[in-house]
Amino acid sequence: MINRRTFLKRSAGALIAARTTSSLSAPTSTETPPEFKTSNARWQAAYDGALAVLAGNVQQMPRYSKPVLIEGSTYQGIWMECGPHESLVYRKFRPDIARNNHMTFFELQRPDGQFPANNKVQEAGFGQIQMVVPIAATAWEFAQATNDEEFLHTAYKACSNWDNWLMRHRNTRATGLIEGFCTYDTGNDNSPRWAGLPNQCPDKDAKRCPPIPTLPRLCPDLSATTYGARITLAAMAKALGKTTEADQWTESAHKIRTLILSRLYVPEEAAFYDLDAQNRFVNIRSEILTRVCAEHVPDQALFDQLWSLQLHNPKAFWPAFPLPSIAIDDPAFVRPIPRNSWGGASQVLTALRATRWLDHYNRSAELAVMMDRWCEAIQRDMTFRQQVDPLTGVFTKEDAPNYSPCALVMVDYTWRLAGVCETPDALHWNVRPGHPAAKSARFRMRTDKGQGAEMRYDSQGVSLWFGGRSLGRIESGSVRLVTNKTGDPQALIGISEQPQEVRVQLAGHVPQKISIRPNQRIALE
Repeated sequence: MINRRTFLKRSAGALIAARTTSSLSAPTSTETPPEFKTSNARWQAAYDGALAVLAGNVQQMPRYSKPVLIEGSTYQGIWMECGPHESLVYRKFRPDIARNNHMTFFELQRPDGQFPANNKVQEAGFGQIQMVVPIAATAWEFAQATNDEEFLHTAYKACSNWDNWLMRHRNTRATGLIEGFCTYDTGNDNSPRWAGLPNQCPDKDAKRCPPIPTLPRLCPDLSATTYGARITLAAMAKALGKTTEADQWTESAHKIRTLILSRLYVPEEAAFYDLDAQNRFVNIRSEILTRVCAEHVPDQALFDQLWSLQLHNPKAFWPAFPLPSIAIDDPAFVRPIPRNSWGGASQVLTALRATRWLDHYNRSAELAVMMDRWCEAIQRDMTFRQQVDPLTGVFTKEDAPNYSPCALVMVDYTWRLAGVCETPDALHWNVRPGHPAAKSARFRMRTDKGQGAEMRYDSQGVSLWFGGRSLGRIESGSVRLVTNKTGDPQALIGISEQPQEVRVQLAGHVPQKISIRPNQRIALE
């Protein structure tokens, strides 16, 4: 995280430029978008096809004046649960789109603080809250990457008002947890989790709970999203010099996390469940687990239990194509799999979100397995649809093609498998000689500070370049090199499920042959 002084210093140049144009001005694209080239024709075709889908899904929606990345397929619009996150993944190619996908919700926010659930061709929808990835979290990451202080002020105010709205209208049982009123609140279309309950709130008003005895429910995932947002709001407030507010957000985040763990977790089943208005758990094991983990609600010890009993269990959430929307051994799993089904299918959205938590919980090697399987499924199909059968990896043909999240999975996973990725505080160089994507491959991108980062693969290994200087070479095995934002080596991480022997020759360091276990982290001096 960056403090206010650092943020303001880094923002000065951008702010001067912004004030000489428009308060919402932004470049239409990066000067040099990321470049990936490989001699693996199959992989290259899938990657290029994904970029074409994304370019085609950059469109202008009513009620907002600038282009956005829409969901695509049959979904002609953007949704708060996923649109801001998707645009953040696409940011290196179109930073303007990342800004616009957020600003749509900020500009359409009602005076009482309510965000629209979506902005579609037909309407801006206010009939559900439909949140998963916190818009505050993606806005904060965008603000850090771009040093856009004006955007940060806008995001902080909008997301603070949204939290206030939630506590006024989605805390009717006065528990401190966030309540679900309808299916679309969580975006779990056609899920047995919400069987027999309305898709939307009465009169398309998310403040109104349907008059059903089991509603409202206390929802672990909606509450986790709020927790993640509050953690982010604390960081935003600190960067803006609002130290008292930062402390208040931290305290409120701690409170809701404690409530999630104490009221909505069932230890003997290693599962988080909705608690209905009659204080009964809705005992369906769903990808609620992944959403709670995505906001880092469990500590490492609890996560390890969830991992061994549920998430990495091949009979539950880790079949051939992880992570199904309902555990495959749960009686509620829906077969045959219909279109747009959160009743069992492995959803592309869940795959796209997995990068927000598997690395955090030190499961980078298993993430790589998951990424390989999804990329294989996409390359077999090449139509970029919404969901697969978790046992076979076959996409549901009834879903329309050209779905943005699927295209983003192909692009994002390619770089995370064998390329270089930038986080708010580090660069991750994912070295995989011999991987299909790495065949005579070159990955090249520009960092947020304008430095070039490049990986060049040959038959023995990969050469790493940063800012026009050589960082060195890594040969033989798979490993992630972590450097700081100026290219100084910090650590190696095991990213293969098998132990690896790698030869590492970094500039200014003695060449080494290193043995590394799956998920092991080795500090580099």
